[in-house]
Amino acid sequence: MTQKVYKNICIVLKIYSLSLILFTLFRVVLFLSDFSKINNSLSISDVFYSFFMGLRFDIVISSYILALPFLIFTFQFINNKNFKVINKILFYYIFIFFSISFLVSAADIPYFNQFYTRFSITAFEWFNSPVFVCKMILQEPSYYLYIIPYIISIFVFYKILKVIFKFNTDFKSTSRVYLKVLISAFFLVVLFLGIRGRIDEKSPIRVGTAYFCNNPFLNQLGLNPNFTLIRSCLDNKKEDNKSINLVIDSVALKNVQHYLNIKKPNVNFPLLRKQTMDSIVNKKINVVVIMMESMSAAKMKRHGNTDNLTPFLDGIANEGYYFENTYSSGIHTFNGIFSTLFSYPALFRQHPMNESAMLKYRGIATTLKENNYSTTYFTTHDGQFDNVEGFLKLNDFENVISKKDYPSEQVKTTLGVPDDYMFEFAIPKLNALSNLNKPFFVAFMTASDHGPFYIPEYFKPKNSDIRKQIVEYADYSLKKFIHLASKQKWFNNTLFVFIADHGAPMNPTYDLALNYNHSPLIFYAPKIIKDKKVFSKMAGQIDVFPSIMGFLKLPFNNNTLGINLFTDERPYIYFNADDKYGVIDDKWFLMVRIDNFIGLYKYRVNDVKNYAAENPEIVSKMKIYTESNLQSFQYVLKNKKQ
Repeated sequence: MTQKVYKNICIVLKIYSLSLILFTLFRVVLFLSDFSKINNSLSISDVFYSFFMGLRFDIVISSYILALPFLIFTFQFINNKNFKVINKILFYYIFIFFSISFLVSAADIPYFNQFYTRFSITAFEWFNSPVFVCKMILQEPSYYLYIIPYIISIFVFYKILKVIFKFNTDFKSTSRVYLKVLISAFFLVVLFLGIRGRIDEKSPIRVGTAYFCNNPFLNQLGLNPNFTLIRSCLDNKKEDNKSINLVIDSVALKNVQHYLNIKKPNVNFPLLRKQTMDSIVNKKINVVVIMMESMSAAKMKRHGNTDNLTPFLDGIANEGYYFENTYSSGIHTFNGIFSTLFSYPALFRQHPMNESAMLKYRGIATTLKENNYSTTYFTTHDGQFDNVEGFLKLNDFENVISKKDYPSEQVKTTLGVPDDYMFEFAIPKLNALSNLNKPFFVAFMTASDHGPFYIPEYFKPKNSDIRKQIVEYADYSLKKFIHLASKQKWFNNTLFVFIADHGAPMNPTYDLALNYNHSPLIFYAPKIIKDKKVFSKMAGQIDVFPSIMGFLKLPFNNNTLGINLFTDERPYIYFNADDKYGVIDDKWFLMVRIDNFIGLYKYRVNDVKNYAAENPEIVSKMKIYTESNLQSFQYVLKNKKQ
């Protein structure tokens, strides 16, 4: 029986409604799971507007998926046809694409919790080791909580979609053809507007559209992770984004040479300056660098934390040289490893250790090896992850100790052995290195403060929250290592350097969470350092290598962007988070996003007012400094002048 109902429109509207409800449920889960990240006054109207903004982005994704089915439904409707086979194909087309979009929405929740940014192409950088990543996800129980809403969503979607198709695919109609065409064409225009997300003719909806208030969490809550994923993929394919073009190379290099006080630049190596020392230490000191997973300075008592999570770290910060304004280069572990050991910054989404054509750098291992040091790297897990082992071996790490080297019964999760076992395992290795009668350089990368969390039964934390317990355990592991090391003959002649690979997005005030980059930096050598001191100068991971060389009083050729913190100062320190960068001094924090948003804030008092328009000179100086440094590193990479 024919009728005048426009079922080509009805079926799409019903699927729209269903998809928007399910997308909203994922947004509710994200809101509840990360509610603690709202650390300033909460406006109920802003919360509702954020969810409204979310509907706009959800409509964009739903419109893309439903555009083709609507055209095919409309063809059948105009021609009074019902093609059951085609409708069945469309059913599975819609089900599969929305199932994928719901999967991205589910994965986005723990991703946001970890990185404080919505899902993007950066997430797939982990998948150079897919088995490793899958195990890491499956072994963390908290991730199962996000699998549940996904399973529920696809089950509900499948069941309701079947009902919608059952009662809405009889496209035979008595309506006049011209009315079918006109009304369907009108709805197609509406669908197109849904894809654009905006009526304004100059630009479709952008990521920046979601940023409407001063609350960084609510700004990001309105985004759909499928949108940010697709947008990042498209941006990544642009030729301009494969390498940065922030400043003209020659201008950037000239600026950086001025910042680094390079008066006579080397033609072949424009960043090169020879670091000489007033006095030379005859007895060479061992060096141990410990890169601590997710150890934000905000986890320490000295930076205001009241949970007593890091009593050991707080203690040794008072027993050596502590740099209280130190920032990591990026928000990923590979950023931290690369910047700490090679003194170059993070460049948005670029992964310098994972390029097909790996480069040889003059990093700390190469430099110390030239000074007759042995060089060793310890990690808890698979050395192939992030291509760390191959890259470090190319760059003069003689030994890389990873999961394959530990007893299999000590491997507790996909992240390998617990931190304290790695340190315990390392002691006889360091003794053997010491017996070679030459100094050693050893770098450790811990992993326990990253899911899947594992706490040995013999450790009894004081806090009830697993995320606080794991910090207590990480601190305990550091204490255990120093305790064991203090019994060894090489301890009194060893410098220990503690720094985070990155921090954690704790109590974020801005879209770029400062606690994600604020890191401890401790030089600890109780038998060598007598003049304990706290430094307030701006510092970064990129300064660790030159500062160690300065501490050792060893002359070397510095071809990096790092400085010796014991003799030099920098006006700002800068850091990167995939699609934005930050730059900071003792008063101002400047944040610049790739969508051209610029924010200038008085971060010391958590002021969310944007002072950029009122202070163009400050913005200009901070931008030029940061972009010149980043562009100079890009030049070095492209022209192999590292």
